[in-house]
Amino acid sequence: MAKKISLREYQESVVAKLQSSLAGGGGTASKLGIQVGNDLWLVDLQDASEVVAVPELCSVPLTHHWYRGIANVRGSLYSVVDLSLFMGNEPTMLSASSRLLLVNGRFISNSALLVSRMLGLRNLDQFQAEQSAEPHLPWQSGSYRDGDGKLWKTLDMAALAANPQFLQVATI
Repeated sequence: MAKKISLREYQESVVAKLQSSLAGGGGTASKLGIQVGNDLWLVDLQDASEVVAVPELCSVPLTHHWYRGIANVRGSLYSVVDLSLFMGNEPTMLSASSRLLLVNGRFISNSALLVSRMLGLRNLDQFQAEQSAEPHLPWQSGSYRDGDGKLWKTLDMAALAANPQFLQVATI
C-alpha cells in the first residue's frame, strides 16, 4: 500500500528539493512569481509556506477594506489580506486563478495574502536588476525587468509582516 502524504507535506518536500538543487547547482535562487492586480511580484520560496485555492472567506466587521476576512485552510483559520487593496490598488476579483499565498509562520502566524494568480517559478538569471523611478513601498526590496521588458517587484515578506499598517486590521 502506498504511503499517504498530505498536500502540505508534499509541497514542502518539493520546495526543499528545489532549494537544495539550486544551492547545489551554483545557480541563483528561483523566486515565485505572483500577479497582484496589474503588478508582477517575486517572492522568495522560503517566505511562503504554501499556495492554495481561495476557500470561502468569512468577513470580519470593523476591519479595513483590504482585510478580506478569515479562511479555513484544512482546519486552521487564516487571516486574509487582499494584497492589491492593501497597496492602494483595485480589489482582487475572485476567480478560478485567484490564490492564497500562506505566509511562512516565522514572519507571522496564520496569515495569507490574496493574489490575482500564481505565475510559477522565475529564475533571476533571466532578469535584469532595475533602478525603478517609481517610489518603493516599504515592503519592496528591489525591481527587475524580464526579457519582455516587464517590471517585476521583489516582495520583502519580513518588512510586510512587520509593517504597523499590515498588523492593524481593525478600524477602531
